[in-house]
Amino acid sequence: MGKASKVTVKGQVLIPGDIRKRHHIEPGSEVRFVEYGNVVCIVPVVADPVAAAWGMLPSEPSLADELLEERKRDKARE
Repeated sequence: MGKASKVTVKGQVLIPGDIRKRHHIEPGSEVRFVEYGNVVCIVPVVADPVAAAWGMLPSEPSLADELLEERKRDKARE
């Protein structure tokens, strides 16, 4: 189901080490608390979300690469 942690008197919550490592949460990292109805999620804040997402999608040939290949094939046929 998940891991449990207790809230301290100061309102602090310990994030389990394996979860911190998996999500690259280090001392000084910023996290955001997001509410979904009666559920609270802790989400790491990424300084550059575009850089963090880079490489997540499968790479495909670019349109420019496809056009260059098509031109090479056309030239070979001439």
